[in-house]
Amino acid sequence: MKTLPTLILLALICFLHHSSAGLNGPGKVFEELCCPSFSKRLIPKPKVKHVAKTPSRCKTTAIVVTTVCDETSCIDPEWRWAKKLLAEFKKATANNTSPSAPFNISKCDKQKKQQ
Repeated sequence: MKTLPTLILLALICFLHHSSAGLNGPGKVFEELCCPSFSKRLIPKPKVKHVAKTPSRCKTTAIVVTTVCDETSCIDPEWRWAKKLLAEFKKATANNTSPSAPFNISKCDKQKKQQ
């Protein structure tokens, strides 16, 4: 008697876990991110942790820059600075390694600002 409600509850928990992990799971940030608009903010290379283009399914093509503080900025892909940044980042991570200098060498200073 208790088996059917337990199985239904277990199936519901698995479904909810699977659907929420698909939206926010590790490694999905860059696959899921689409940009509604562009930022004109220049980001210093030492503060850049990751650079990628938005997925082809997005309406607007953009270059997404993630900082060492895990903040993302959407940059116009036609902007010469953004094209150069993406090319340099790809070169710095060519061997599937962590980005080498000049990328990702600064520490996040968010905590200092909050105190």
